[in-house]
Amino acid sequence: MQKPPPQSVDFALKQTSPNIGAGAVTGDKLSCTYDLVEQMQYLYVRVVKAKDLPGKDVTGSCDPYVEIKLGNYKGVTKHFEKKSNPEWNQVFGFSKERIQASILEVFVKDKDVVVDDLIGRVVFDVNEIPKRVPPDSPLAPQWYRLEDRKGNKAKGELMLAVWMGTQADEAFPDAWHSDAASVGPDGVTNIRSKVYLSPKLWYVRVNVIEAQDLVPSDKGRFPEVFVKAVLGNQALRTRISPSKTINPMWNEDLMFVVAEPFEEPLFLSVEDRVGSNKDETLGKCVIPLQVVQRRLDHKPVNSRWHNLEKHVIVDGEKKEMKFASRIHLRICLEGGYHVLDESTHCSSDLRPTAKQLWRPNIGILELGILSAHGLMPMKTKDGRGTTDAYCVAKYGQKWIRTRTIVDNFMPRWNEQYTWEVFDPCTVITIGVFDNGHIHGGAGGAKDARIGKVRIRLSTLEADRVYTHSYPLLVLHSSGVKKTGEVQLAVRFTCSTLINMLHMYSHPLLPKMHYIHPLSVIQLDSLRHQAMQIVSVRLSRAEPPLRKEVVEYMLDVDSHMWSMRRSKANFFRIMGVLSGLIAVGKWFDQLCNWRNPITTILIHILFIILVLYPELILPTVFLYLFLIGIWNYRWRPLHPPHMDTRLSHADAAHPDELDEEFDTFPTSRPSDIVRMRYDRLRSIGGRVQTVIGDLATQGERLQSLLSWRDPRATTLFVTFCLIAAIVLYVTPFQVVALLIGLYALRHPRFRHKLPSVPLNFFRRLPARSDSML
Repeated sequence: MQKPPPQSVDFALKQTSPNIGAGAVTGDKLSCTYDLVEQMQYLYVRVVKAKDLPGKDVTGSCDPYVEIKLGNYKGVTKHFEKKSNPEWNQVFGFSKERIQASILEVFVKDKDVVVDDLIGRVVFDVNEIPKRVPPDSPLAPQWYRLEDRKGNKAKGELMLAVWMGTQADEAFPDAWHSDAASVGPDGVTNIRSKVYLSPKLWYVRVNVIEAQDLVPSDKGRFPEVFVKAVLGNQALRTRISPSKTINPMWNEDLMFVVAEPFEEPLFLSVEDRVGSNKDETLGKCVIPLQVVQRRLDHKPVNSRWHNLEKHVIVDGEKKEMKFASRIHLRICLEGGYHVLDESTHCSSDLRPTAKQLWRPNIGILELGILSAHGLMPMKTKDGRGTTDAYCVAKYGQKWIRTRTIVDNFMPRWNEQYTWEVFDPCTVITIGVFDNGHIHGGAGGAKDARIGKVRIRLSTLEADRVYTHSYPLLVLHSSGVKKTGEVQLAVRFTCSTLINMLHMYSHPLLPKMHYIHPLSVIQLDSLRHQAMQIVSVRLSRAEPPLRKEVVEYMLDVDSHMWSMRRSKANFFRIMGVLSGLIAVGKWFDQLCNWRNPITTILIHILFIILVLYPELILPTVFLYLFLIGIWNYRWRPLHPPHMDTRLSHADAAHPDELDEEFDTFPTSRPSDIVRMRYDRLRSIGGRVQTVIGDLATQGERLQSLLSWRDPRATTLFVTFCLIAAIVLYVTPFQVVALLIGLYALRHPRFRHKLPSVPLNFFRRLPARSDSML
């Protein structure tokens, strides 16, 4: 097998040995949480409320707020107007490694126009502050009497909790952090870590059967009727009915994507094509999705007749005309499909929409996002380059976003997250972004992409902690650039090995995709709609996960034509075919007696196999078994990563990159060139996909024995050994007869679902998830 030349060391994966906390001792307790990240100590101050605060103004009222001072760091709560018993319930976190003071001071102050008055303070010795290690319960806040600057008792009390903890503390995500002191109160929400959930997506199938008693305005012509359906921003239409009467028939399916909760109804209109660009509406109906039947399998749902309504304008007013026209429909929400919202090669979830069809999970995926280093300046602030980096990870329906580390080229997040795993043949995507909205951000400000990492779970050994530094690679019009490295710790824990190995015999997608398959064009259109719905919903969250971030994570532009990608896919196919070419050359050398001893040995083997044909298959499987065992020595020791050589990104011609980053449609001046160029790109995009799919099949075949997916190779190697033994004791004629009869079996004995070997093959990893 010909391997591509190794990529530059700068773009390669690096094994790291971070001081992560599996079994780390904190105080006198054993830390059992957050064991994939380095422990970070924080001093937490929870300001709950105050009571009996004295009035400081001329009016005898006070506008209180709390200021927490620790050396050079200062945190401030919001202030209340004219309130002597305020409630704040705010948490402040100070990174222990930056603490240089031995005293923590908590001031209660009265907001004033000129100088804020001191109401009182509480002082703590930093060395005396208690430690708290989860799963201990949170520290209960206490009332403290306020003192003046001289240590005398002042009027009023403050309820506080002060403790030393780590980033595993429940207070950590919502705390104001001292390392983000430059961010104003309004910007704090934009830098906190958050967990998001993708909206639950459904396919809506609208089967338009027929209409009755339509009333066209021109009775002297044959009506050319079609049905237009609109759901949200999706609009589809049937073909013009072949029966050109007032009772047209279609029996045509229209498919939409919709997200819970179902906010928008389905609008249907029956229209008559009366001219080249003129359609007349013959009737409309509105169907709310809440009342639509949900189905889990392929059994047909009940059809219904819906009355059509028509509006006419009389004296400038819209009046409703009810008449006897009606339309026959079969509408259902499809719960048996998985709604694809990602590129199929990098799917993180393959479960059907309906929860009733979900199988139990087979394991847990844990991700520790440790740090990044060598980040490039992404924007300019006060005349110097700066980066405010955060990470986003997506697996299944759960998206996570780490806190933003402000103005730092070597941010340390040390945040850990967990996902349930239902299928090992899925991919987790981790993206690193620069936050463009900390200081309000200009109207058109966007979060800039720093780079992306994809990890296929089936390439990870169970219960092993992988700690690697992944290069962050981004393709620009000037070429591929490394924008830094991100350090991750990943662990895939398998709950039951038998269940996971059994998954390799299941179809990759739910049954409905095989029993009632959707066309490629339909799937592309539905995937685009699903991506748009997810990005709009997440951009409406608070704080928003912005559209540009979601689209980059979902590979929204992966289907666009690119000369570079097409070339890369062509060379992937050549890499797969090189094995066959090598066998042909070897056979040619045998025929030419280049190595006489080898040729004589092959002659002897050939004569033995001809005389004893029952040895052919056992020999083949034994040979495959031995190759698999032999290749075990060179199995990959770390998960695969973006390969610049494989992607042809580091040697792309400037003109090819200019074409890849050109707008679509092209910005070239000539109209004729534009038309031809766009046509070429659209055709090229399809060819590119076909070539990529062919390459994927070949690479799956290679991965049977490459140990890229250790479990799949173990299953196949074991199968080869068992097959070699079984085929040895079974007469060859019997095996040939059984195979022939099985291949020629009656359709009644065939199953619509793919066979177990085919399911196993489709689950094997290809190199598509390592491509930029």
